[in-house]
Amino acid sequence: MVKTPGANRNNREKQLCGKPVGRELWRYADVAGHWDKLVIRSWATIDGKRVLYQQGALGIMRRPEELLELYGSTRLAPGAAMFCGTVGAIGGIRPAARFEMELEDPVLRRRLAHAYEIVTLPVIA
Repeated sequence: MVKTPGANRNNREKQLCGKPVGRELWRYADVAGHWDKLVIRSWATIDGKRVLYQQGALGIMRRPEELLELYGSTRLAPGAAMFCGTVGAIGGIRPAARFEMELEDPVLRRRLAHAYEIVTLPVIA
């Protein structure tokens, strides 16, 4: 799990849910020139049906350089990760049994993909 320093300590959902990440990555230098063309997409399995849950080009989000500037640095420490947000959920946020995600690079014609099953824990008062 990737730790998120400075995360809102009152946001119980963010604390309870892990931050799954895939096993592969791309060097930023390889995609920086066409960053805005990268597409993030996800599917959720809801009531037994796989539905498109999110889709959008990274051009609608803040660029990594801007996020680093807001963070107060020009780079992250080795081994660190920064979560950069996401695009809105199509149809709103809702529970699912499975979540699949991908990052598509239409310029270099490649994709990163990851998926996981969701385990719902009982609510304890």
